[in-house]
Amino acid sequence: METRTNVLFLFLLIITILLNSTKKIQARQHKNPSSSSSSFLVLALTKSSVSLPTPISQPQERIKKPLESSLDVVVMEPLREVRDGYLITLNIGTPQQAVQVYMDTGSDLTWVPCGNLSFDCIDCYDLKNNNLKSSSIFSPLHSSSSFRASCASSFCVEVHSSDNPFDPCAIAGCSVSMLLKSTCLRPCPSFAYTYGEGGLVSGILTRDILKARTREVPRFSFGCVASTYREPIGIAGFGRGILSLPSQLGFVEKGFSHCFLPFKFVNNPNISSPLILGASALSFDLTDSLQFTPMLNTPMYPNSYYIGLESVTIGTNITPTQVPLTLRQFDSQGNGGMLIDSGTTYTHLPVPFYSQLRTVLQSIITYPRATETESRTGFDLCYKVPCPNNNLTSLENDVKLVFPSITFNFLNNATLLLPQGNCFYAMSAPSDDSVVKCLLFQNMEDGDYGPAGVFGSFQQQNVKVVYDLEKERIGFQAMDCVLEATSHGLNQGS
Repeated sequence: METRTNVLFLFLLIITILLNSTKKIQARQHKNPSSSSSSFLVLALTKSSVSLPTPISQPQERIKKPLESSLDVVVMEPLREVRDGYLITLNIGTPQQAVQVYMDTGSDLTWVPCGNLSFDCIDCYDLKNNNLKSSSIFSPLHSSSSFRASCASSFCVEVHSSDNPFDPCAIAGCSVSMLLKSTCLRPCPSFAYTYGEGGLVSGILTRDILKARTREVPRFSFGCVASTYREPIGIAGFGRGILSLPSQLGFVEKGFSHCFLPFKFVNNPNISSPLILGASALSFDLTDSLQFTPMLNTPMYPNSYYIGLESVTIGTNITPTQVPLTLRQFDSQGNGGMLIDSGTTYTHLPVPFYSQLRTVLQSIITYPRATETESRTGFDLCYKVPCPNNNLTSLENDVKLVFPSITFNFLNNATLLLPQGNCFYAMSAPSDDSVVKCLLFQNMEDGDYGPAGVFGSFQQQNVKVVYDLEKERIGFQAMDCVLEATSHGLNQGS
């Protein structure tokens, strides 16, 4: 009977670990104690999507104080897009192995596909049909500096933070004596990490050398993942927790910025989106017109970036459309607010506000509806727009053929007029002198748990986004990200 009880306990323990390890938003916030020799890095984000964007039912809930500017070192690394996200290349191990992973401001953990022979991804259409795995797998056996993290490390505690009341060293099988003396050095137990869209990764916490141009992290902690569900590509977490990439690079106390290139630069090897970490990200000149809104902090999600949306202005309407209170403040449990998340493709707004916004747009737009495209894609507002000579470039430059503008009004009087291409997008090549464009917003599924809305990466294209972590604010400025990339030497054709 005692043996059966022990087996049952172990079974329940494993199930509890798998079900409770939802690490998208960590429960605690930590400071990075390591020092750094340079105050900022410029990395490059690259896009190489394999298809047009497709809607999703719900969002993925997928650095050190700088020295003086005379010691600043600029570092560049490509950032691209596969499927619906922006990729950054991580150089890990001895010798270095280059692995491309998504940049995700909505999570902390950095993980890479890992395996000495194969990487198993369940229900991964992109992986099977586009051969995305060929150059994206890290092999720990081929790195002489790779080792497994200890159960007593702060990183292991963090990746298992939602397994409470189970201690990682207790899960690893340490004796009571070792637990009391904190002397157990057993490996960190395997973890499970889930994402809001239903993705799941399972792996072990590994430490190895990470090289980001002139910056090196000798004991970088990351998930070595051999099996996933719906997650074909690794993720670089950019949240505020100790597991995140900015934190381990030494920039979590300062900040970072990015300027996402639009979709028309997909698969263009000559230009990359600039990603700047540290002091330079917060250096502004007279030509900058950044609009800052405060970060909203909640004990429930301390490592995520939340902002408050106050209203939305459609076209030239004098009176903006007011949003529900849930989009600009938290309830007593810490739910609500607008999550800014590069790991979610499209902006999500709660019902019925989304329906109200859609109704206003319908009343203004006079182009014929493309209902067949709506049924096929799942987007709500698709229109057949005249495109003379099937020239999409001419259409984009014709100011007479435009959709109503959409302006987000955030807390602290911060406004962002979304670039035209961030709202309605051509779903296919023009034909018969017309092209179908759809509104690339999504409604948020009903529920009182988590964020009330999400500001996705598609609506952040051609927008400079500044994460000022020192002053706890986020800034926006619409701009041509090609020019921003060129100014940082990331446009090879310039």
